[in-house]
Amino acid sequence: MKKVVLIGSGGAGKSTLARRLGEKLKVNVYHLDTLFWKPNWVGVPKEEQRKIQNDLVKKEQWIIDGNYGSTMDIRLNAADTIIFLDIQRRICLYRAFKRMLKYRNKTRPDMGAGCEERIDLGFLKWIWNYPKTKRPEILKRLEQLPKGKQVIILKSPKDVEQFIEKYNKF
Repeated sequence: MKKVVLIGSGGAGKSTLARRLGEKLKVNVYHLDTLFWKPNWVGVPKEEQRKIQNDLVKKEQWIIDGNYGSTMDIRLNAADTIIFLDIQRRICLYRAFKRMLKYRNKTRPDMGAGCEERIDLGFLKWIWNYPKTKRPEILKRLEQLPKGKQVIILKSPKDVEQFIEKYNKF
């Protein structure tokens, strides 16, 4: 596991798992939300997103968390390990609300500077609809990956804990 991609719904725990895994493996973690949002929630243009990711994946080791479907091919092609957090939407919604309360009027560590935590109806709908709108597409992409890539699908917080426990010996 030298080049790891973490994908999943908002609130699934991508950034938390990325941080924990990065600490265990002593690998740099890159949160796409940190790289793709400028102050006051101004998005980075797609072309710049592609350039940033193309530069990142050239590094010898990395963990990258985030979805960004239009540029996911860059990460999936370069990764040796893909972790899909296929967590129930009710858990994801609960975590999104919890995160909003924790970071209210602050910028969380895995978000771009100057982007104070917020939650809106569009984001909540995205989380709610993720199992029907995004999940099938993700599973299809994962099935089409070349042999030799390790695909790990974690379906519950318990699965995540058991997965991370494997790396306690390092």
